[in-house]
Amino acid sequence: MNYAATDFDVAVIGAGMSALTCARQLQHAGYRVVILEKSRGVGGRVATRRLHGTLADHGTCYLTPKGEAFRSLLQPMIATGVLTVWTDTVHELGADGTLHAADANPRFIAPDGMTAIAKFLARDLDIRLSHVVKTIAQGDDGHWQVTCQHTAPDQTMTTVTLSAGAIVVAIPAPQAAMLLQTLPVGVLPDAFLQQVQSVTFTPCLSVIAGYAVDRRQEWLSQYPNVCSVTFTKDGNLAWLGDDSSKRKDAPQPVFVVQSTAAFAEQYLDAISLQSAGYTLLKRAAERLQAAWLATPDWLQVHRWRYAFARSPLADPDLSAETAAPLVCAGDWCGGQKVEQAFLSGLAAAASIDRQLQAQAK
Repeated sequence: MNYAATDFDVAVIGAGMSALTCARQLQHAGYRVVILEKSRGVGGRVATRRLHGTLADHGTCYLTPKGEAFRSLLQPMIATGVLTVWTDTVHELGADGTLHAADANPRFIAPDGMTAIAKFLARDLDIRLSHVVKTIAQGDDGHWQVTCQHTAPDQTMTTVTLSAGAIVVAIPAPQAAMLLQTLPVGVLPDAFLQQVQSVTFTPCLSVIAGYAVDRRQEWLSQYPNVCSVTFTKDGNLAWLGDDSSKRKDAPQPVFVVQSTAAFAEQYLDAISLQSAGYTLLKRAAERLQAAWLATPDWLQVHRWRYAFARSPLADPDLSAETAAPLVCAGDWCGGQKVEQAFLSGLAAAASIDRQLQAQAK
C-alpha cells in the first residue's frame, strides 16, 4: 500500500521508551503521529519473554527513578498496579566472594512483565508493527518520504511508503547511521552524521533459566531477601536476578543472568547461544556456591547486540536542523538507562515542536 500527500506530521522510527515518550508528547500537542517499529511488539529493551507458562524480563530488570519528571511518568502506573516495588535493596558480590547490600532505593518492576510499561505508554498511539524502515528520502514537497517493508501475520510482504513533515529516529545509533546513509550526500550536515556515527555500543547476553519447584526453598535458605546480585570484577558475569520473585504465584523458580560485554562479544555472530548460556550458569553456580544453578530444567538465551551505549552523547537529543525536521533520540543521547531514554524522548518532542512551530510562522 502507498499513502498520498502528507500523511503524518511526524513519523517516529522505533517503539522503545524514547520513541513512545516522544510520540505521546507530540500527539498530546495535537500532531498527527505514527510509530514505525520493525518487531512485533513495543518496548525495545524494556522486554519480557513469555515461555514455559511464565514470564521473564530479559532486558531492563527494574527501574530506579531519580528525577522528578521520570517519577511523574511512573506515578499513574504505580497507582494502577502496573508497577510495584520489587525490593529496596540489591546486592553486590565482590571478587573475594563477599556479598553485601548496595544502596537502598525502591526498585520498581511490573508483575505482568516489564513490557507492561511500554504497553501502558503505547495506549492510543498509531503504531505500525512489523514495519522495517528501509529508506528515507526528501519528497518534491519538501517533506520526508519513508519507505518500509511490512510483514503481515501470514508472512506476506508489502512495501509501504508514507509522507511526514518531520522524523524522529529513535533506534540505536549504529542502526540510525545505516538508515541515514540512505539519504543522498549533502542532505544532512556532516557534523550531524559524524556525531551519530561516533556512538558505539556494547553487547550483552541474557540467559533465562527455569528450575524445579524445590529449588525455590534452596535459594531462599541460602540467600534470604536477595532478589538480585551484581558481580563486580567478573570477566563473564554482570548480574543475576530471581525473576520469579516478581510474579504472583510463579509456577517455578526462574532466574535471569546477564553477561559482561567482553563475554558477549565472543558470541556476536554465533548461530547457537546455548553453550554460552550454560557457561554463564556454571560461572554463577561457582560464584554463588549453588551448584544447582548450573543445571536448569530449561534455558533460553537472548543476544542484545546494542545493549549499552559505550560513548553516549552529552545532550538528550540530536537535531539535524534541516528544513524538514529530523531528530535522533534514545538512551544513547544523554546516558545509558531507561530514564535517560525517557528524557531523550521529551527533548526530541520539544525539538520537533519548536521546529514545526517555526515553520508555521
